Amino acid sequence: MKQKLKHKELAFEFVENVPENLNEGILYISTKYASAIHRCCCGCGNEVVTPLSPVGWSLIFDGDTVSLEPSIGNWNFTCRSHYWITRNKVRAAAPWSENKIEAGRARENAAMQRYFNQKADEEPAN
Repeated sequence: MKQKLKHKELAFEFVENVPENLNEGILYISTKYASAIHRCCCGCGNEVVTPLSPVGWSLIFDGDTVSLEPSIGNWNFTCRSHYWITRNKVRAAAPWSENKIEAGRARENAAMQRYFNQKADEEPAN
């Protein structure tokens, strides 16, 4: 069963530094620090940090709206919310089991390891 979300849409702001106090319903995007940060869309108030990287989240800005991929899974929060942010809209996603969460984390770790191994192989020898 999908969770009810307080926020069905997010505004966004490009910022150099993330504000000390985050407003609900706003996705703050710092290209300088390659991060997007917002308060959890369920309304619990937790800060959600999504690092932007080739092996993390991707941000799409089409000149009018923003999207983040992959989905946001707040598995370490009490709320355990799970949602997609697509063209400023927030869409609830199905919750994941502990096994699915562990498998997803293993895939992420393997992808990160492959990425950094590849980068190390591409570095010129000194």
